[in-house]
Amino acid sequence: MPQWLNTWNTRLAKWLWWVVLVGVVAALPVMYARVQTETSADQYSIVMDYRDLLQVGNTQAHPQEFVQEQLKLLKDAGVNGMAVFESTLEELAWAGEVNVYNAMQAALLEDRVSPPEDNGTYVVFNKPEHEQTLRPIIEWAFQHHGAEVTNWTIKDHSGVRLSMGYDDAYIRPMQPNPIAMKMLKDAGFMIVPRLSDRFVPFDPVEVDKWLQSFQELGVTRVLFDGEAVTGFGKGLKFGGVQRFASELQKHNIGVGIFENLKVPQKGMSKLANILGYNAIRAHSVGEAEMSVIKKPVLEDRLILAVKDRNMRLLYLNAIAVRDGIKGQVTHPLGNIVDVLQGDEDSTGVVKQLKDFGFEVGEAKSFDVHKAPSEMILRAIAALGAIALIALTFGLFIPSLLLPGLVIGAIGGAGLYVLSSTLMVQALALLVAIAAPTASVVLLVKRIRVLREGAGDQPISSIRRFGGAVLLLVRTTILSLAAVPFMVALLNHISYSLVLQQFRGVSLLHLVPIGLVAIYVFLYGSGETVVGNARKILGMPLTVMWIAGVGILGAVGYYYLSRTGNGGQVTGIELQFRSIMENTFGVRPRIKEFMGGHPLFFVGIFLALRYRWAMVLLVAGTIGQLSMVDTFAHIHTPFLLSLIRVFLGLGIGVLIGLVIIVAWQVCEKIWTRWIKDSKLMS
Repeated sequence: MPQWLNTWNTRLAKWLWWVVLVGVVAALPVMYARVQTETSADQYSIVMDYRDLLQVGNTQAHPQEFVQEQLKLLKDAGVNGMAVFESTLEELAWAGEVNVYNAMQAALLEDRVSPPEDNGTYVVFNKPEHEQTLRPIIEWAFQHHGAEVTNWTIKDHSGVRLSMGYDDAYIRPMQPNPIAMKMLKDAGFMIVPRLSDRFVPFDPVEVDKWLQSFQELGVTRVLFDGEAVTGFGKGLKFGGVQRFASELQKHNIGVGIFENLKVPQKGMSKLANILGYNAIRAHSVGEAEMSVIKKPVLEDRLILAVKDRNMRLLYLNAIAVRDGIKGQVTHPLGNIVDVLQGDEDSTGVVKQLKDFGFEVGEAKSFDVHKAPSEMILRAIAALGAIALIALTFGLFIPSLLLPGLVIGAIGGAGLYVLSSTLMVQALALLVAIAAPTASVVLLVKRIRVLREGAGDQPISSIRRFGGAVLLLVRTTILSLAAVPFMVALLNHISYSLVLQQFRGVSLLHLVPIGLVAIYVFLYGSGETVVGNARKILGMPLTVMWIAGVGILGAVGYYYLSRTGNGGQVTGIELQFRSIMENTFGVRPRIKEFMGGHPLFFVGIFLALRYRWAMVLLVAGTIGQLSMVDTFAHIHTPFLLSLIRVFLGLGIGVLIGLVIIVAWQVCEKIWTRWIKDSKLMS
């Protein structure tokens, strides 16, 4: 390497650390703005699926009385909203509004034989006072679906005949039942319509009429039923989503976004964007889940949804189940009431969330706050992130620090031109990887210097403990330097709504560990990287090595299975999580305080004396990167993530302290035993 390049790299490294510091400072106002955004909406809604309630009621001896009774119980328990789907003949029949017959049944009513060519559907209105409201809805819907609608009467009851097969007509969507919505509104519930994209072609004029009626009922938010938002079926080419969004804006209605769908609802991201992100996240407990879920698990799930995941709408389902053991039809409505209002075993979801500062009410979207000159601050933070990435690269290949910085800056600028979103996501991932990697590598270098400086005289236990504390603090601060950069780069409400996400979680959980392992095993020891690699590759392959690799692979697989929102946990761990939640109010991450942090703390203490203990630092890197990963869950409130990180660190250090004390005791016993053995021999 030319001397001039070596000189420039040395000077550049010093200046880049100042750029990192300036970037962190620039990101702080953006972090504060995010906290303001997350604390701007403290009300949440509890919404029950009204169609499910009708379906359960249809299994009872007196359906209408049962539904009214359950509505009162649910309202008293805290449910303040009812989700009303687009109507079907089936739902209207459950509600007692109509009777629906196929051609054969209609013929029997008329004392005639049904002709083979008649496969129509016959509808009778049960309540004359409601016919004026329901008839136009049925006529428009089925004409829109391509069926001919004609008048039909039977035994002084008026109705209609639909030229559509019974099974098909029974489930065709119509306008949400205005009679049911008014009844629910009068009963004190908010109305949350669930719309679909099943009307083809999309009719914006008719939808505008629906939305006008919704607005008159006080509706402020709609949800979607099916795989796409309303208007998407005709494709973005035809402007269906844009037209629907303009109608929503006209009536001041926002949307709800269901989490954890197998496939996100099509068009949602575009719709939310057009609406200026007048949107909230909704957590749904499905019908099948609700029929088997235990009350403590349901309670924990609902509380975490609001408190830990920024959900502002809890969506509850129910289903009637034939219980072969009990020999009767059962339903979960009683459990729902107990979970919400509490019973002898629990204080209830509503009371617990109130203690955390959340009230049942009309869920509103977050009021997005911006830092002064935020774009400039984010640009400075981006420069700080680039500097930190370059410094990490320079720790492994110092001679390429300057060329790497130049190439990285040019590449980043080019990627920004192609896709600014992709650029900031890539930069956020790289800085999330770089910070814990750099912090642990610098720790390893510092430990080697201290150990070499001590020479043949071992560092005392007291000095090692004090040094371990100081080095842990320094390393943790540098690891957490990634957090301001991540927050600044990804500070957009679309990330809080999970319309966009932090990408590369698996890489974040693997790459820092791999890079630290490379540095520990290939750098230092008085050899070149190539020399150390040859020495390792030249070691004889034994059964012990093969077993070790197998164990390492199994541990790695389990570790990766725990990453991300889809990570798998055991029943015992779920109970342990609940205990931690009830004890601290915030649940620290188990892999941090039970694994990463104790290993890391003990590893520093031992590595100041024993070279082999560097292996513990490699494993303990999990704790450092996991702290950074906690803030990659942008849908989790920032302050809660901060508490979770430091709570996990504190508990982890205490566990590490216990291990250190136990080690010292065992070491003294072992040393004394060795001395006694020598004296006896």
